[in-house]
Amino acid sequence: MATPEERMKILKMISEKQITAEEGARLLETLREPQGRPDTAKARWLRIRVTDRATGRAKVNVSIPTGLVDVGLKMGARFAPEMAGMDTSAIQQAIKDGIQGRIVEVENDEENERVEIFME
Repeated sequence: MATPEERMKILKMISEKQITAEEGARLLETLREPQGRPDTAKARWLRIRVTDRATGRAKVNVSIPTGLVDVGLKMGARFAPEMAGMDTSAIQQAIKDGIQGRIVEVENDEENERVEIFME
């Protein structure tokens, strides 16, 4: 069941035109589906942070409910075609195992960026 915070994040993404209304409706529908018995010890959010290494400022800081990661990865591939061939098995395994903390860190020397993926 979706929390009010999760629903508000999706509605904000629609209002900021980060996703279409149709994509938002699908996300909200996915949140309505029972996810089984909640386990408070497991991570509930996947956070992606892209930081400019020169300034230390965050360029991107996005949180996605773990139940919506597959949908989020598909949307990400739509906006960043280079993601389409990315191996996401480490992320999916971390969600399945309930791991918390940083699971991926990549340095992009061309863009002078650091990309980090966390489970929270």
